[in-house]
Amino acid sequence: LMVWGILVVYNISLTLLSLYMFYELVTGLWEGGHNFFCQDTHSGGDADMKIICVLWWYYFSKLIEFMDTFFFILRKNSHQITVLDVYHHASLLNIWWFVMNWVPCGHSYFGATLNSFIHVLMFSYYGLSAIAAMRPYLWWKKYITQCQLTQCVLTMTQTSCAMVWCCAMVWCCAMVWRCAMVWCCIFNEKTRSARKDYQNVFSSLENNVKQRNQRMD
Repeated sequence: LMVWGILVVYNISLTLLSLYMFYELVTGLWEGGHNFFCQDTHSGGDADMKIICVLWWYYFSKLIEFMDTFFFILRKNSHQITVLDVYHHASLLNIWWFVMNWVPCGHSYFGATLNSFIHVLMFSYYGLSAIAAMRPYLWWKKYITQCQLTQCVLTMTQTSCAMVWCCAMVWCCAMVWRCAMVWCCIFNEKTRSARKDYQNVFSSLENNVKQRNQRMD
């Protein structure tokens, strides 16, 4: 029961933090007139300082999200700790350390803004799904995976623009692009594996029904 309460507080807190970051980033981008294709570092005027402050919170949130792994262990669900989870947390923490030290504004805004929005959907679902009475009303669950893949593709596209027009440090953009590509591949493989397992279960149930019908005949 204690772990359940901590999980609800943890997920709702991350939902509110993600919502705050998304709002602040969107308003900062609007004030700075940021460009999707090419935004030079420190070219947004006063809005850059606002974005830098929010991105530091975003970087800090990557540390908080390591708690996901500990919760799996506490709930004795170690089998849910996948390669995707470990790679995701470790790579993002390292990437954003480089970003905050070398490109803390400019073209770096996009991934954090989009990811903050995705995390509002994701953590709100995780938090509310822990409350049994709320589960029938969580209609956005089926869209989370689609949104994550869309985020991955859009981030790779926007980062590619920075590499073509040299809007930021190319090596940093190349690192982000590579990590996003690997993340997409692992996530796609995980989705295919889950779909295959579902099909196997469905086929097994179908065969059991056929065998039962044959016995009845």
